[in-house]
Amino acid sequence: MPLSWDDLQFFLAVSREGQLSRAARVLGTSHVTVSRRIDRLEKALNTRLFERNPRGYEPTPAGRRLIETAERMEEAADDIPVEQGAASRQAGPLRLAVPEGFASLFSTHLWPDFIGRFPHISLELITMPQILSLSRREADMTVTLDPISSGPYRSERLANYTLHLYATDAYLAMNPPVAQREDLRQHRIIGYIEEMIFAPGLDYLGEVLPRIRASIKSSSVFNQLAAVRNNLGIAVLPHYIAIKYPELRIILPQEVTLTRSYWLTCHRDVRAMRRERAVIGFLTDSLRARMADLVRPA
Repeated sequence: MPLSWDDLQFFLAVSREGQLSRAARVLGTSHVTVSRRIDRLEKALNTRLFERNPRGYEPTPAGRRLIETAERMEEAADDIPVEQGAASRQAGPLRLAVPEGFASLFSTHLWPDFIGRFPHISLELITMPQILSLSRREADMTVTLDPISSGPYRSERLANYTLHLYATDAYLAMNPPVAQREDLRQHRIIGYIEEMIFAPGLDYLGEVLPRIRASIKSSSVFNQLAAVRNNLGIAVLPHYIAIKYPELRIILPQEVTLTRSYWLTCHRDVRAMRRERAVIGFLTDSLRARMADLVRPA
């Protein structure tokens, strides 16, 4: 049976997605067609390319070797000038899991440009309450507050952002002044539920003042924002969120400035894919262009 490049495209989709149904969705066909193409390719090569198990399709050693060859062929095919070819290569769904603050930033400022740049990508933006599993294909890429450098996953810094202490003018007028960090002990602090902090980067209060605890708690930064705007206390908020609300005032601006980073994390095989590399480049360039919104000037 002759080898078909078209079958190799089906093979790459299954190796990247791990499941027939997800590969079929990317390719715009049925899982039955995908299965038939994989069977045909295995017969042509006279070797088994995948191990079928409850988690999906895992490449065999022969399959892993074929991935390298097929991706080189894919790269070479990308260099062939074909009308509207770039658009077709960018088509399909892409699942991106992000913290809720980043989701707001993306939806407000980046999503219109993303659609203009990648009109054929169907973006699935997940606002995650915890870290999703890349290994179980719950997301193709994830934005995190802390880098991952173990196993087959790699992180790269997208951008830094700053956080500060905020309260309303009304709250400050009704409560003792805050002239130094120690004065914060006389105030209601709004923050995260300690045992539900899913990333070390969200554990702010110890950096602000040792042994200080929040008395108004929520797992959502936007619930914390609402509590601050309702004159209930003082909270640590990202500059790019708080700057939208003129009633909020920065407390101890010269003493308390926290810096965090957003990291883009994905499997190293995903990073090697042309479409995903383009998306990573878009996110990096777009965020760095908005650095004035993310980082408050000293």
